[in-house]
Amino acid sequence: MTGPVTAPADTQPAEAPVPSSREVYRDLLVEFLDADERVVCLDSDTGLFNGVDFGKAAERYVNLGIAEQNLMGAAAGLARSGRIPYVNTMATFATTRALEQLKLDIALNNLPVRIAATHGGLSAGHLGATHHALEDLAVTRLLPNLTVLVPTDAATTARLLRQAQELPGPVYVRLGRNATPDLPYDAPPVVLGKAQRLREGDTLTLVATGPYPVHLALEAASALDAAGVSTTVLNLHTIKPLDTEALVDAARTSRAVVTVEEHWVSGGLGSAVAETIAELGLPVPVRRIGVGDRFAAGTGGQTHLLERNGITAEAILAGERHRLLRRQPPGDPGAHQAAAHDEDRPAHDAPWENGAGIRSASSRPAPISPWSSSAAPSDTMASICPGPRPKQPRRANSATSRRRYGSPTARAKPPIRM
Repeated sequence: MTGPVTAPADTQPAEAPVPSSREVYRDLLVEFLDADERVVCLDSDTGLFNGVDFGKAAERYVNLGIAEQNLMGAAAGLARSGRIPYVNTMATFATTRALEQLKLDIALNNLPVRIAATHGGLSAGHLGATHHALEDLAVTRLLPNLTVLVPTDAATTARLLRQAQELPGPVYVRLGRNATPDLPYDAPPVVLGKAQRLREGDTLTLVATGPYPVHLALEAASALDAAGVSTTVLNLHTIKPLDTEALVDAARTSRAVVTVEEHWVSGGLGSAVAETIAELGLPVPVRRIGVGDRFAAGTGGQTHLLERNGITAEAILAGERHRLLRRQPPGDPGAHQAAAHDEDRPAHDAPWENGAGIRSASSRPAPISPWSSSAAPSDTMASICPGPRPKQPRRANSATSRRRYGSPTARAKPPIRM
């Protein structure tokens, strides 16, 4: 008697591959075209819609070729005529090559144009610097009337697009190229214009936007929590309008705020967060993690370029070990001097780190006040308290005094011959 027959392992049904954000957008747009006759799809020969069956809406798909300026102008005209155009192009071309049309034709007139900008950030890294989109959030968040969205995964993409469908003005949606990891299953629902709070803490706040930065922030937060550093993680999928209320609530209970983005550090999420905190006068330091003031190094896959350009969980942890988390409570003697000294202490000088490599308040020795009897001479004072030293009285016979007031022993200068 034989047992039940099972299929070989290689014939078992495989799990469906996770779709990318641009594929989710494509399928959802077909649904929008079928449900609303006002919706029009304008393509720039992206290849995203190859083989798509638009059904009765086929006449509302128009491929204008690689001509991004014309794409934006045509979209503005259709929107002025009562349509809802969805414009499809790569992120760097939408915000640089067609910026004038985006600014003057669409944003100025507050027209309901939806700009689906694929290959955002470093997702087209294999094509080189010409296709890196590290400026698009800085450009778009400056334009009045424009809503700016950065979905985190496939499900977030669908929810944000549905919520943005009825907005009266223009919308810019930054999409990736390949599939990215999903958010945790227990993540709270995504609401356009509201930050998504993924972790709750009261010591440090990590603010991230985009698929990989959000996951890197969650990874770093897990390590920090394990080391006793309670960390909040905010997913700011809506860059504009910015959820300042959630940001302020988190910052007020944190010692520091760290932003993480797949973008140049200037102009994007980090700048938006720093501006908000500075304008409201919150005494919280902000550190920005992104690509520095340079073109992204290298050509290759997205995760490879993120690591090569310093957008990693390790970068978040390293900064918090040696700079922000080593601040002491306000009432601790010598807190200001020790914090200032810690700013420049080398990474290897860590005698009081705990097992996880994170410096915690419980393992930190009491700071030595430069004014105590146990303090060393002036060289120790300078190393502990690198701030300005007390002013010394000016010597009466200094060179400055002789030049300014003259000296009885100074030799008279010969007369000037004209």
